[in-house]
Amino acid sequence: MLVDVLGYVGIVAFAASGALIGVKRRLDLFGVCVVGITTGIGGGIIRDVLLGIHPPASLDHWPNLTVAFATSLLVFVAHPVIDRVWRGVLLFDAFGMGLFASTGAAIALASGGSSLSACLIGATTAVAGGVIRDILVNEVPLLLRRDLYAVPALLGSTTVAIVQASGLPDNVGLVIGTVLATGLRVLALWRRWNLPIARRLPAEE
Repeated sequence: MLVDVLGYVGIVAFAASGALIGVKRRLDLFGVCVVGITTGIGGGIIRDVLLGIHPPASLDHWPNLTVAFATSLLVFVAHPVIDRVWRGVLLFDAFGMGLFASTGAAIALASGGSSLSACLIGATTAVAGGVIRDILVNEVPLLLRRDLYAVPALLGSTTVAIVQASGLPDNVGLVIGTVLATGLRVLALWRRWNLPIARRLPAEE
């Protein structure tokens, strides 16, 4: 099933972004794996809690945890091949965000949720892993910075809900939602698009 495949790909992308941050912060093997695993499966756990799925799938089925763990180990060993660690983190994060936004919305709809709940749960699934990652390494979450992050996630999850409501095949919504969310995030990074902040703020000390 496409939603399962994309879910695993999303776990790989987010786990890689978390592990890369751990490597950048010079954490040991255990620390890198902890950050990688929690980033990879954190969004899915929160999604399942919101949907009343107990225990969450990532804690009840071994493949999700195994995929996140294996990805973290691979990044720990192979990180020297990545020339620019931070840029790699942002690209992995963008891809994982797009995948989790669309799959989160699809799972919410499949669980009987409304279109509105699918939009919100999909976006929450997409941003939660990155928030957990940033908190673990003591950084301000990307979600709260000026970067376009939650907006692309909402675009992806909303697209899935609209496509399903229109009667088109679910897989169409998954693909389009993922492409739109990831594409907008990458384009925003490239063009340095961001949301405005309050004007006339005092200078930072």
